[in-house]
Amino acid sequence: MSQIPASSKLRREYHEELNRLEEQALTGFDLVIRSLDRTVEAVENQDIELAGMVVKDDQQVDARYLEVHQGLITLLATQSPVATDLRLIAALLHVIKNIERMAAQCVNICKVIPLTGHEPPIDPRMIDRIVTMGRQARILVVQARRSFVDRDVDMALNLATLDDEIDICNRECFSLAIEIGDDPDRREWAMTMLLAARAIERIGDNCVDVGEQVVFVVTGLFREYADTSDLPV
Repeated sequence: MSQIPASSKLRREYHEELNRLEEQALTGFDLVIRSLDRTVEAVENQDIELAGMVVKDDQQVDARYLEVHQGLITLLATQSPVATDLRLIAALLHVIKNIERMAAQCVNICKVIPLTGHEPPIDPRMIDRIVTMGRQARILVVQARRSFVDRDVDMALNLATLDDEIDICNRECFSLAIEIGDDPDRREWAMTMLLAARAIERIGDNCVDVGEQVVFVVTGLFREYADTSDLPV
């Protein structure tokens, strides 16, 4: 009965571990989607209790980040990956950090929701913009995950175009904040909402960053696509 060479067994175990870590990293997107959905609902309804749940559950994302990050570093140290595997590990280190940051942005929003109080929003138009941003950000998160799973460069590059819609709403929030007026309470509310809008804008940017890592894994080339004018023709 022939035996599998020890070197072949080790390489198989190495690739199994790399595949497991990729799956662990990418399921982190699901945690972000849950946090983002709750965050948008909390903003829309000024739900302080729901916001508190987002803050509490962020420890799950942090634990996922630490587990995947340590696992990838261990592979780098013990297996000396090259070529495609090295690109994948490097990309996953970036992706899991982006996932952690997206979840952290949800926490940042939920921490300021109690500051807005329980009264109806001072300007429903700004709430509407922020909710729109949050829903668009969800689309980006879902597409970022899928583009990485499928190694789909076109889908990854399209994230920059989708992110433009978030940027437009963010600028509209700034304009609305200026219109709020000079009353201190109204200004404070507007500044709090701008913090929320900025956090969602950063989630969109994180998704674009993930798209850049997809391009890197597939092509071996890295280039930042800050906006649609940077896309290749």
